[in-house]
Amino acid sequence: MEYFVDMTTHVPDGTPEKAVDAVRSSEAARAAELAAEGYLLRLWRPPAVPGEWRTFGLFAADGDRELDGVLASMPLHVWRTDQVTALSAHPNDPAAIRGRESSEFLTTLTITVPDGTPARLVDKLKADEAVQAALLAEQGRLVRLWTPSRPPGVWRTLGLWSASDPDVLTTTLESLPLHVWMSIQTTPLSVHPNDPVRSQR
Repeated sequence: MEYFVDMTTHVPDGTPEKAVDAVRSSEAARAAELAAEGYLLRLWRPPAVPGEWRTFGLFAADGDRELDGVLASMPLHVWRTDQVTALSAHPNDPAAIRGRESSEFLTTLTITVPDGTPARLVDKLKADEAVQAALLAEQGRLVRLWTPSRPPGVWRTLGLWSASDPDVLTTTLESLPLHVWMSIQTTPLSVHPNDPVRSQR
């Protein structure tokens, strides 16, 4: 099972810089171990306010309890708060990651189907969406798709995209057949020094 974890670190006032550096060094070593063990899949840095440490992580674990142990084993956990979203398979998730460009973006796509919309139209757009998602994956623009845990009746997708800039991402998202019913939240991502994919390049 995969999990998206929003991690925010607050170093206590007065903590010696040497102690902070030691914990960060230990964190990098532990991240490499978790990546080798298959628990840590990706790390990104979203935009953050000055003085804030914030990291997005993609983890794999055999359930919530194992994930809790994985997160607790990370040295920065002593100063960190984690928000965990459980992810399940999405039918349009690319099977392989191809052609990643220079920038990545995380999106939350929420679909609201207007009342009275014929089921036949919904089914057609969902089928067209699957075809377009496969095409975008082949082009390297769609990296991953997940279905996050959500309240009943809410249709939401978490997506990882590759684009040269936000305008290109917008064009990509507008090409999705379900875009007519979408509200979109986008977070630009930057490289994290402990990202497992980065260390493999």
